Amino acid sequence: MKLPWLSLLPFAAVTALAAAQDSNSSDWIKNPAMGNYKAYAEFKMANYPAARHIWQVLAGLGNPDALFNLGILAEDGLGEAADIGKAEALYIASADAGGFKAQYRLGMLYSSPGALPQNLDKARHYLTLASQAGDREAAARLQSLANPERPASPFEQAELLASAGRHAEAAIIYQRLADQGDNVAQTRLAWMYEAGRGVDRNLDEAARRFAVAGEAGNREAQYALAVMFKTGRGQPVDPQRSSEWLKRSAAQGYPPAQAALAAQENAE
Repeated sequence: MKLPWLSLLPFAAVTALAAAQDSNSSDWIKNPAMGNYKAYAEFKMANYPAARHIWQVLAGLGNPDALFNLGILAEDGLGEAADIGKAEALYIASADAGGFKAQYRLGMLYSSPGALPQNLDKARHYLTLASQAGDREAAARLQSLANPERPASPFEQAELLASAGRHAEAAIIYQRLADQGDNVAQTRLAWMYEAGRGVDRNLDEAARRFAVAGEAGNREAQYALAVMFKTGRGQPVDPQRSSEWLKRSAAQGYPPAQAALAAQENAE
């Protein structure tokens, strides 16, 4: 699973933590960044019902990130019974709204038999959309589908295992690659520790791995660190460091970070 995968999860640098904690659905509709901020904070505390409620409000607005994150909750059974059919529908809605993470996720799910029946036409369709949005892993998977005789790389093997729900096996490969300096695998493993997917949930370990990957230049890890320093989940509250990580991620073209930074600048 791409923990582009856990897109996870939009950040709102536009408000103070207390303001987000005191917000309600009217506030989230007016300022989706605030809602996504609060939802991610709830997710980090494993308060999945609260996170789901916020994302459902934002999903009603067609927010692709909220739709994707609801799909993650449904697929992995976080705070609810696992339901791959529900997850698939949410991923499709997110992908249709332009969510590149959902596009990648669907491409991986359809590209090999597992949680969903294999459908290579659909796989190519969604992977192409994600690749056009700049997703390098999607582009690599498209190349593999075009050259089926070529052995899958270890990273791709881990992605396929995760897409099939074999998270513990995927984590072993991500761990090996992370030890070899692969910052994308390091980020995947950090997401797994954050959600307790294939490994025991450990927010401190997730934070440590995000830091390693972020320093190595991974834009998703940098975004995750920005959220951690903003919420105080996994890292101490430090608005300055949060802003620094957010700017580093946005400078690399990571859409959630760019949106959060724009919202922050507009608020100022």
